[in-house]
Amino acid sequence: MITDKNLARIAGLCYLIVIATGLFSEVFVRQTLRVANDAMTTANNIQTYEMLYRWGFVADIINFVIGLPSVLIMYFLFKRVNKLLVQLALAFVIIQTAIIAVNLLNQISPLLILSNDVYLNSFQPEQLASLSLLSLNIQAQGYGLGLVFFGFYCIIIGYVLFKSEMLPKFLGMLYVITGLCYLINSFVMFLSKGFENPYFVYLAIPIFIGELTLCLWLLIKGVDTAKISG
Repeated sequence: MITDKNLARIAGLCYLIVIATGLFSEVFVRQTLRVANDAMTTANNIQTYEMLYRWGFVADIINFVIGLPSVLIMYFLFKRVNKLLVQLALAFVIIQTAIIAVNLLNQISPLLILSNDVYLNSFQPEQLASLSLLSLNIQAQGYGLGLVFFGFYCIIIGYVLFKSEMLPKFLGMLYVITGLCYLINSFVMFLSKGFENPYFVYLAIPIFIGELTLCLWLLIKGVDTAKISG
């Protein structure tokens, strides 16, 4: 029989894969190949490094698939603390996954737009490049929308972790901060002219610390199910 501690370690391993694939697709693919307000350079980057771009797409799919078992294990472990809140958190993360998964269509669109297929000959290269960058810009907004729901998930789960005594309270506090940073990041982007967020680099630090700390704690130490506060 799999113990709760081992389940927590499985969740931690899944979470580590989620973090790794997320960093790869966002930092090493999208942010590397996309050049803001420069459609031709962005299009050239995508065509030149097409296989890297495709791997970024695959990494996102892996991210979503592996993320679901981690979330379900967290639900199983912490529903005994506050079932209603954990169910609410689960609903938020399911909505987030659905939004970002559908949003992948905007990420794959540039490969279709820049494919040089015959039916695209009526467009000029500059027009195709502009359309592909537009798709990436829409993808960025869709990603930000999905992270709003993930931010609420983090806040709720962070609170449950703080109350549970199955994990150190600082992990719950860090996860609440992570969720708040996700919300701030998305709403600053939505409210900013040009949808740019100059504060992302500062918000990314507590986000990374909060997620990685919880992930590694689950992976290495698991949970202490002997301490459960009703």
